[in-house]
Amino acid sequence: MSETNAEEEQIEEPTEWSDLAMGLYERLTGREAAIVYEFEDMEIQVPSKVGEDAEHTPWQLDGTVSITTRERD
Repeated sequence: MSETNAEEEQIEEPTEWSDLAMGLYERLTGREAAIVYEFEDMEIQVPSKVGEDAEHTPWQLDGTVSITTRERD
């Protein structure tokens, strides 16, 4: 296999958690799959806007988020 073909076959790794979650959701959609996230004392700093000058508000997460996918009829 040539070097060019090897580069084309490489799967691009996600660089952010949201890309990873979206890729997993897209792969499972239509397979009646469930994604379950469990959080224990997790704090997220939520920005007020996009940019370096954004203010941040802490959100606490402690519990479970379930996402279920299924095919449309």
